[in-house]
Amino acid sequence: MIDLKLLQKDFDTLNAKLVRKGVDAALIEQLKIKNEELKKAKSSFETLQALQNSMSKEFGIYKREGKDISELKQRVDANKIVINEALDIQRTKQEELESIAMSIPNMPDDNVPDGEDEDDNVEIKKVLTPKEFSFTPKEHWELAQENGWIDFERGVKLATSRFSVSFGMGAKLERALINFMLNFNSKRGFNEVSVPALVNRQALEGTGQLPKFEDDLYKIDGQELFLIPTAEVPLTNLFQDEILAAEQLPIKMTAYTSCFRKEAGAAGRDTRGMIRQHQFHKVELVAISNPQNSDEIFDEMVNCASDILTALELPHRLVTLCTGDLGFSAAKTVDLEVWLPGQNTYREISSVSNTRDFQARRAKIRFKDGKQNTMVHTLNGSALAVGRTLVAIMENFQNEDGSITIPKVLEPYMN
Repeated sequence: MIDLKLLQKDFDTLNAKLVRKGVDAALIEQLKIKNEELKKAKSSFETLQALQNSMSKEFGIYKREGKDISELKQRVDANKIVINEALDIQRTKQEELESIAMSIPNMPDDNVPDGEDEDDNVEIKKVLTPKEFSFTPKEHWELAQENGWIDFERGVKLATSRFSVSFGMGAKLERALINFMLNFNSKRGFNEVSVPALVNRQALEGTGQLPKFEDDLYKIDGQELFLIPTAEVPLTNLFQDEILAAEQLPIKMTAYTSCFRKEAGAAGRDTRGMIRQHQFHKVELVAISNPQNSDEIFDEMVNCASDILTALELPHRLVTLCTGDLGFSAAKTVDLEVWLPGQNTYREISSVSNTRDFQARRAKIRFKDGKQNTMVHTLNGSALAVGRTLVAIMENFQNEDGSITIPKVLEPYMN
């Protein structure tokens, strides 16, 4: 959640940054109005409370001096009723403000490029040169079926569209990638964690998926539990409503999970193959950081994801997302896009984001900063999306006869 103090301290800057993110100016103005209403409600309550305290003091004086307290008692009792009403109004105004604030995205960093969509993203650099094939490279779904690695039809039989089943070498390669990525991340200082695949509503509110994106989540019928869309949610919320010691920071974690998304806004996109699935495997990085160090850790996470791709000999590029393509919770994001020769294009395989104190404020994650409690910064990123890495290996390491060479770094994991 954005810092609501900025509504009073620096509304013009807040407004300008949110407009850059694509937030309707009318919604920002409504947020400002609700904040003013809350401020007035608090002032009214505090005035009545001060009056109550004053009358309570008079009560003691009247008793000591033997004065009649009946009239004063009536005024005290009447004021108590008004105080309770004022407190109810204050709570209502607080809820109204928070309801709007929870739907407002994070502010972009000043150095994030302006833009409307992915076409306005800015390339940072390319890593490794794509291989030149002496034949026309095939797309991964052709190779998957020819080699018997992935069966899309049986995935539909078991569930519905956008599900698949891996067999034999396909399944083994997925497992090898998961182990390789976890080991790689651990060597870079990220502690391995195993987390639940189900989380509650509060956890999803903490990281920003709720309330805005509930239509994209799988909810357990009759319970306030949801299948996780990413390990970012449980990893970040491990420290929900906690005050950490400064010495504990940074906390750097990695986890493998299956992820579940309805892909509600992706109708008609990537309908073939494994690029966009309802269930997919992913290895995640999450860091809980002192604000002073979050930029440094952000670079560490980007480099970690990039170095995995380099170790796998997969050509890729790094791209800074523009304001119009930034995620809801992100202040800054670098995407890693892997080269897919079958599609003759780069496709996203990882997003690394710094959310600054946006998620920390929602999830109430703080650290003891001297004598005061300060919001931490939270960061997250894929290292990597397993299915898309499998796709990239199939397309980049394919041979003319349709067979697929295993990257050397994975040979020890494949027995």
